[in-house]
Amino acid sequence: MHGAVSIQTFGKCAQREQLFYPFLVIAFCMSMILLLVWIETSNEYHGFDWVVYLITRYWFFWSLLLLSLFGILAAYSSLLLVLGFLLIWEGSELYLHWCHKILIVLVIGICTFFMTVLFKFWNDRWLTLGLSLKIFAPYIHLSSITVMVLLSWPVAFYLVHWEQEAVQVAVGLPFLLILFCLFVVPLGIYSPCLQEKDELGPKPGLFGHRGAPMLGPENTMMSFEKAVENGAFGLESDIYVSCDGVPFLMHDYDLRRTTNIQEIMPNASNTTSHLFYWDFLSTLNAGRWFLQSQLKPFYNMEPLSEADREKARNQKIPKLTDLLELAQKERKFVIFDLNNPPIKHPFRNTFVQRVVRVILDSKIEQHLIYWLPGNYRTYVKSKAPGFQQVGRLNPIEVLTRENISIINVDYKRLFHNGLRDYKAANISINLYIVNEPWLFSLAWCSRIHSVTTDNVQLLRQIHVPYYLMTPGYYMFMWLLLDIVSAIFIVAIFYFHWWRESQKEKDLESISSYTDVESIRLKRGKSEKGEALNVSLEPPSQVRAGPQMPAAPSPGLTGSKKKDSEPRPVQETTKPPMPTDDFIQRMPPKEAFEPTQAPTYEANTEATIQPAVPDSK
Repeated sequence: MHGAVSIQTFGKCAQREQLFYPFLVIAFCMSMILLLVWIETSNEYHGFDWVVYLITRYWFFWSLLLLSLFGILAAYSSLLLVLGFLLIWEGSELYLHWCHKILIVLVIGICTFFMTVLFKFWNDRWLTLGLSLKIFAPYIHLSSITVMVLLSWPVAFYLVHWEQEAVQVAVGLPFLLILFCLFVVPLGIYSPCLQEKDELGPKPGLFGHRGAPMLGPENTMMSFEKAVENGAFGLESDIYVSCDGVPFLMHDYDLRRTTNIQEIMPNASNTTSHLFYWDFLSTLNAGRWFLQSQLKPFYNMEPLSEADREKARNQKIPKLTDLLELAQKERKFVIFDLNNPPIKHPFRNTFVQRVVRVILDSKIEQHLIYWLPGNYRTYVKSKAPGFQQVGRLNPIEVLTRENISIINVDYKRLFHNGLRDYKAANISINLYIVNEPWLFSLAWCSRIHSVTTDNVQLLRQIHVPYYLMTPGYYMFMWLLLDIVSAIFIVAIFYFHWWRESQKEKDLESISSYTDVESIRLKRGKSEKGEALNVSLEPPSQVRAGPQMPAAPSPGLTGSKKKDSEPRPVQETTKPPMPTDDFIQRMPPKEAFEPTQAPTYEANTEATIQPAVPDSK
């Protein structure tokens, strides 16, 4: 009955409320998808903040702001959806205040806007969601079966109570189809982390992206030294060439964010880094910004010790030769991006030659250099044949023709077949930028050679890939959970069917008992009515007017007094009204009055007289 009441209640709701409830469901789904995508793209938070900084010229954790916004939208729509479901469950009419209706429309609008932006300008971020499904697929599968077991309770409840067969099919059939797909989906699941431990490849090497930017100011010697201390496989940086031909390390197009140029030369803060002389660049402070909370590059940075704070406070812009000296000393590989100077720059056409000459003059072992820039590759091969040439994601035929055995690839390209064709061609792969442990674990399980990371201090602590599971263990969990969940779901459906059948039996017994009692009551009423008709017949002395009643004995004179006293009225069942036959048999009122009064008085006198002695 409860389910029927709930359905009837939803049917009685205003048509406007019924039409708006699907909008609430749409808002819930869109907000949850957007929140899931943004959580899974946490690896890109720093890059997103940097892009917004280039637009607004103001550094802030915009990624966390959006994460909070999407979380609020998802929580709000989820709460309204649950409350609406509970109202229908309890049989109350669904009514959503106009304020909530406006907010739900606003939620749909916000989610639509950000999804459009993601599809149009950041389309590859959806690949990150696909990569997360690759590694989390076995766990999502097992969790989904558990959720279906929980959902089977309300589904079974409503299927038992709903009387329309069409509705039962519309609800029960999708539920069973989804359940069946979950039972057999492992047959089509591919996850790189489903493998035996002895088949696991070596741990990927770690290139410190701009050093260790969570432990020291990026692209400073302190940052590179911290990366070396944390076991970095190599060091990654970005190279600019000054007006006087000195290669130096800098990531941004200008010096505004990572130096104190706004204090020294505010008008030149937006000028490209290429257009300064080294004498001026060497005077700038490149570490003080790192200690300011409003300019902190990463939200999950550990607090610095007092010694590290003092060291960071005194950092300068390093030259390329400083980095090469450290790499040669620590036997670390070096990979870098080379930024082209502007058109009017003195070394516009010879900057590559200048950089190669500086590298060769540093006496670093050539095989420690990963040469990434694609321009002037022929010249570089002729001048420095020991450099390891690193390519992009070009066709394998092109890489083979250019004798390139290493490629530097965006981690999202791992989504396409796990780059298996390149690994089969014995081409080493370096992924950038990999900061999250789950993503590093996926790269490890996919036999990636190395990764570039901002989070070298955390990834170095991972000794076994996260979410690694052997196929045998996963199959055991799959079959066990399928059997247990099937038993639970069948038991839940049987319980609801058994309880409903018991209710129907109880109702039938109560209705039959009620019918029997009603028949008995009717018979009792008819018998009482007949008995009342008989008892209401007039007494014989009333009909016999001349006859006098017997005089009461002298000892009963007190009873008359008692009879004359008023008696309390007791509530009784109202007797049936006299029938027409009874009324016809009743004598007229005048027939009683002349006979009863004299007779009673004469009888009284006759009774009293013998009791008085004669005076004579």
